[in-house]
Amino acid sequence: MSSQPATCCRKDGSQCSCAEQAKCSCGARKALDCNCQKASEENVLSGPRCSCAKRPAQECTCERAAEENKVSGAACECGKRPADACTCEKNPALGLREGEVDFTTKA
Repeated sequence: MSSQPATCCRKDGSQCSCAEQAKCSCGARKALDCNCQKASEENVLSGPRCSCAKRPAQECTCERAAEENKVSGAACECGKRPADACTCEKNPALGLREGEVDFTTKA
């Protein structure tokens, strides 16, 4: 994984271990590499994401799922993540994801 999201756990100190564990919802393949009937939905990065950005917010499948899939206390603007851990496009601190191009800025 060449570009890790700022919210990644980096549990082992360098790699995003939660991203390595993330699976598609059927559990057969790695997240964002789904080939089942849900592939067109599963392989898309949009909206609020879990900390590793591989799965939608509140649909985490890694060992952090118990804490990732609930919001207690203050929530971010979309309501899917804690206020201090927003991973959606409404958080200007995150910037662009790898391969993402911002066509909304003025030239």
